[in-house]
Amino acid sequence: MIALKQNQLWKKDDKYYRIVVWERLGIRYKEMDTPDAEEGEIHDLTKKDFCRLIKGAELIEAP
Repeated sequence: MIALKQNQLWKKDDKYYRIVVWERLGIRYKEMDTPDAEEGEIHDLTKKDFCRLIKGAELIEAP
């Protein structure tokens, strides 16, 4: 099991999700089309809902 951390990048299908703010009960993330995109839609979810969103996703390691 991988612990969620701020600034992690996840890839699922053709979307990328970067954790922008990690809080005790919630996650603010940015949804992007490319891993290095500057712009993207910001969303807020509970940690549980974020885990459901990225189920089956791949963690992209930082270079």
